Amino acid sequence: LPASGISRISHLNTMMKLAITALLAGSAAAFAPAASKSSSTVLSVGEYADELGTIAPTGFWDPLRLSSGIDQEKFDKYRAAELKHGRVAQLAVLGYVAPEIWRWGGDISPGIPYADIPNGLDAIEAVPFLGWVQIIAAVGLVDTKGTLGDFAAGKPDLEPEELAKRQLQELQHGRLAMLAFAELVRHDAADYGDNLITGLPFLY
Repeated sequence: LPASGISRISHLNTMMKLAITALLAGSAAAFAPAASKSSSTVLSVGEYADELGTIAPTGFWDPLRLSSGIDQEKFDKYRAAELKHGRVAQLAVLGYVAPEIWRWGGDISPGIPYADIPNGLDAIEAVPFLGWVQIIAAVGLVDTKGTLGDFAAGKPDLEPEELAKRQLQELQHGRLAMLAFAELVRHDAADYGDNLITGLPFLY
């Protein structure tokens, strides 16, 4: 490979490792519901192990021991972060798959059609600078205001047992999406050919 190609592969591998590390760190405290009542009392790891989100076969999975010596308020903050990362990862997986089969019409910027923006990691350099400014500003605004997901339609009146079941499903979907996104990034960085989603040939 030419020096430029080797440099690009090295850069993408570094990005892939950073992405996987961030995803694992975001899911390392995978063990309790976000709606738990806040408390300043420091609880033991054993008490957290009984919270919603602890399931077989991993059980109480906290390899980095983020829950050690923290109170309920801090624990709930970690859970909210895991839930947010899971939701973003689900959108990220869709963001990888959807452009493989469909693109918006028109231009992302004057003279740059959406159809010309490559999928996956290559899009990082293809999206214009002002486009990234808009994306980062929008994400920052939503994160600061904290209103995304706070919709009446997303709060059905359910029995406690059914609500807990759905909360667990959302957590599991988010955890799966974080792993799926990490694998998509690895696959993308390895450059297996023209079709990014090689495991789903029916897309093409």
